[in-house]
Amino acid sequence: MEKATFGAGCFWGVEAAFRKIEGVVSTSVGYMGGDFPNPSYLDVLSRITGHAEVVQVEYDPKHVSYDDLLEVFWDIHDPTTINRQGPDRGEQYRSVIFFHNEEQEKAAKRSKAKLQMSGRFAQDIVTEIKPSSEYYLATQEHQQYFEKNGRY
Repeated sequence: MEKATFGAGCFWGVEAAFRKIEGVVSTSVGYMGGDFPNPSYLDVLSRITGHAEVVQVEYDPKHVSYDDLLEVFWDIHDPTTINRQGPDRGEQYRSVIFFHNEEQEKAAKRSKAKLQMSGRFAQDIVTEIKPSSEYYLATQEHQQYFEKNGRY
């Protein structure tokens, strides 16, 4: 199994999208990329932590590739908006790929460059590509939120 971590706005919908992919073994939502130890949901919402809301995906590379996961990531959000997805605003909603190894870093950079060159977006892609850091799991109420609340 391998791990991938993506921030693409509110983690509830992002998690729901990745859970539908064959080869994804499990998902969880949490926080990464900040400088505040063990942040709560309210800490992150208050914009004092620097964290992004993220989805951590555990996947079987025999059934789904990291490149396939990147395609889903690009398709489920607008990577041209800084610190915003739809009505959600703030650095916690930024577009970010946290890579776990050198291969993921190369794949993410290659994928971003290819998408930028494709002309699919009129504006520049602002998605950050950063090394993974401490992952803080969100509380149970946020895990599989859409499934629990009949949204997916």
